[in-house]
Amino acid sequence: MPIISNLTSLFRIFRHPNYRVYAIGNSISLVGLWMQRIATGWLAWELTNSGGWLGVIVFADLFPTVIFGPIGGAVADRWNRLRLLTIGQYLAMGQAVVLFVLLISGLLTIWILFGMTIFLGIVSAFNQPARTSLIPSLVPRDDLANVVAINSVIFNLARFLGPAAAGVTIVSMGLAAAFAANALSYLVFIIALSRIQLSPPSSHKRKTARLMVELRDGFHYTASHTGIATVLLLLIATGVGGRPIVELLPGFADRHFNSGAEGLAILTSSIGIGAVIGGIWLSASTTSLSFVAIALRSSMFLAVSTSLFALSTSLWSAVVILLVAGFTMATSGIATQTYIQLAVDGEKRGRVLSIYGLIFRGAPAVGALAMGFASDYVGLSAPVLFGALLIIAVGLWVRNRLKDPLCENIL
Repeated sequence: MPIISNLTSLFRIFRHPNYRVYAIGNSISLVGLWMQRIATGWLAWELTNSGGWLGVIVFADLFPTVIFGPIGGAVADRWNRLRLLTIGQYLAMGQAVVLFVLLISGLLTIWILFGMTIFLGIVSAFNQPARTSLIPSLVPRDDLANVVAINSVIFNLARFLGPAAAGVTIVSMGLAAAFAANALSYLVFIIALSRIQLSPPSSHKRKTARLMVELRDGFHYTASHTGIATVLLLLIATGVGGRPIVELLPGFADRHFNSGAEGLAILTSSIGIGAVIGGIWLSASTTSLSFVAIALRSSMFLAVSTSLFALSTSLWSAVVILLVAGFTMATSGIATQTYIQLAVDGEKRGRVLSIYGLIFRGAPAVGALAMGFASDYVGLSAPVLFGALLIIAVGLWVRNRLKDPLCENIL
């Protein structure tokens, strides 16, 4: 059967030792990261009982990428990406340890949590371009699309396993244990990174141009590339209008479904399960659609599913809807990143992927902040519905744009 054959070839990329080691370490680290994200959101809700503060904490985590991400991209194009990624893991591990110590000592306040989250956001802003631009160095170009898909499956498996583990850990051992588990997971990834062996030329290039000139060139190249600009516009819409639903789940779990930390873990895990299914489906599909068309269709289905979630009154109907939302988030994200990885000029990869990371993290930060504050006045459902309308409006504009003969080459 074609789908089984495609799945077999998909998982064959683990024959590359560098990627195999990277994937194992990254998988464990991502589970720990999602445990900490759930713990951070629940802690912020316990400390304040405010949707506005949920938005602020998410904003603190994601928005630093908007400021520092492009600089991180230029740095990733100049210096050793593996070394940059390793340094970032050490710093992130330190943040998790500090949160653990402050929490068990009773000294952690919402303002300290806010400051520590900003710190992690800055680390991630430099880490993300190094991480994504390192991937092509781990496998041959022919396997690049499969690697992007596998990375998405790994990320979304962690999105399922992390919240599930966090729910059990928080209930049985308390919030502090989730931060400790994340710190240990970073240590595992650091050990894995130390075992990766790269060819020196492509992984460590020195640049002679000024940093600001390189930043300007990266933005100009991205904006003038019709295909990359189009998929990034869709990413902005889904980031602002759709993805913040994940960050608002603590409020939905408590206010709408009265299900506590266990319900939050179930809701978050359902998105992860749907995303894993979406990643595997897209990887094994024989569809002839282009990555741009897949991103467009997935965005529109995401808008429909988030609207239905906002109107749901039952926890279990919400779980089914979030499975669909997770599926569309994954297919849209995989299609977007795969297109960029394949279309971008290699010398500008770090800078373009930093802009991708800026949008991937910055757009949900803006959306979560706006939706979080709005929810304190109009409830949680109305901002989510408005976000879905934004996605639909941008999707329709992109659909009409793609009918232009000048855009035929990106379909």
